[in-house]
Amino acid sequence: MTQQQSDTDLINAVLAGNTDVYTELVKRHQRFVFTLAMRFTKNREDAEEVAQDCFVKAYRALGTFQQNSKFSTWLYTITYTTAMTFLRRKKMDTTSIDDVESGIQLQDRSSTDVDLLSVERKSGHTWLNNAIAALPADDAVIITLFYKGEQSLEEIGTALHMSSNAVKVKLHRARIRLKEKLQYLLKDEVKELL
Repeated sequence: MTQQQSDTDLINAVLAGNTDVYTELVKRHQRFVFTLAMRFTKNREDAEEVAQDCFVKAYRALGTFQQNSKFSTWLYTITYTTAMTFLRRKKMDTTSIDDVESGIQLQDRSSTDVDLLSVERKSGHTWLNNAIAALPADDAVIITLFYKGEQSLEEIGTALHMSSNAVKVKLHRARIRLKEKLQYLLKDEVKELL
């Protein structure tokens, strides 16, 4: 399958019996589904389990996808509900802001180049991930969906079962909390440099 094929083309091929192309859908969306799962679980192993469950559920329910929204929106809805179910099952606190390390866990740890990894950790991207990881899970998901997933307010509302106005208010508040977290984290970084 070529990269030019849309998600809809791949879905239609899977539904027509060519189940091998589902792998391409997984490849396209696995990183972002994992990132969302990580925002909720704050644990790499749990996030991997949630992400895997999401893709299994999506495959089984692919015939119910009505294609009146983007596949990614539908998949992120599954991710949200799967993560919430997982957290209820494990009885985890979804609003913990103590785990700043979860932002670092998102990086690919397979790299053997220690110098490159240390440079990446000091990049602005890492600081942003650390700040997002320090947010409550609901804020982190909305920020992630809006900025990294490039989802509209309506699409986020669909995924999170909220009105677009509620998403807009939550996004505004999440931005304020993100700014505070970044200021706090970067203030400590400036102290280290001086």
